[in-house]
Amino acid sequence: MTEETFRPGAHPGGNRPKLSRWLFVAAVLLGSALLCQGQQVSSGPPQSAAKPAAPAKAPAASGYVGSDACKTCHEDVYKTGFQSTPHYNLIKEGKHGCEDCHGPGQAHVEGGGDPAKIRRFTKLSTAEASRICLDCHQTHGLEQSNFPRSAHARNNVGCLDCHSPHHATQPEFLLTKSQPQLCYGCHAPVKAEFNRPFRHRVEVHLIECSDCHNPHGSFVAHQLRLASTQQQVCTRCHTEKQGPFVFEHAPVKQEGCTSCHVPHGANNPRLLRVNEVNLLCLQCHTPTMNNPIPGTPTFHNQAQKYQACTLCHTQIHGSNFNEFFFK
Repeated sequence: MTEETFRPGAHPGGNRPKLSRWLFVAAVLLGSALLCQGQQVSSGPPQSAAKPAAPAKAPAASGYVGSDACKTCHEDVYKTGFQSTPHYNLIKEGKHGCEDCHGPGQAHVEGGGDPAKIRRFTKLSTAEASRICLDCHQTHGLEQSNFPRSAHARNNVGCLDCHSPHHATQPEFLLTKSQPQLCYGCHAPVKAEFNRPFRHRVEVHLIECSDCHNPHGSFVAHQLRLASTQQQVCTRCHTEKQGPFVFEHAPVKQEGCTSCHVPHGANNPRLLRVNEVNLLCLQCHTPTMNNPIPGTPTFHNQAQKYQACTLCHTQIHGSNFNEFFFK
């Protein structure tokens, strides 16, 4: 080996140190570039970058055109019979408004207002029209939930016989007439009862028919409501008669208030069924064969002082102190 081919301290392949330096510089530059790119990404897009496109608005449900289209032709009904009523809340809640009741209106609009292409309640049966109302109102509480089984529904009386969504005279509940005149339209005999000398003050609106009756149906006779304690509706006002008592008067619990009283109106004070109290009591308290009800004592000889039973039996609806209802 000659001096030319090998010198002490010389690196074999003398170009390798220079190549290594270049590789080191390239690695540094590449790292710097990557670092700058990461900082740019973390600081957000440049001001000149375009904003992402907003998501496309969902298309309207098929067949619906919106209440504004209805307003174009039916402006008077829209302003006086829809916009000012509780049904306008349908639009506020993001629903269809007019078309929630009348159905999709696209075919009606495209047909130039063809009445045959929209749901018209005057062409529906009573049951069909009521079913549309109940689609919403039957789910909002217990007030209307029993209507399909009510006496009104069984006698072909529907929602639109008492309510008018567009032409109501009473804003509350959209009634066609105020109570009791609305009820008198069918229940004429009851009107005569409220004209008796002693009556509940329905005519002067101190009490309403619907305070005692639920026109949409109930689980007891005469569509009567129940008090909060599931007792008779009378105890909602006459709370002192509600009980429970230690000594109960059986007719009050078994037959109810109407065993002695006429609820709408009577010719006798306290709405009693007969004009003399003792005659009312003797309907039950008369000794007969196999009658479990105790008769009157032998000294109750129906002299004048014994005729007003409640002068002594003052707590006749029930007592917590005396089994004979003396106090």
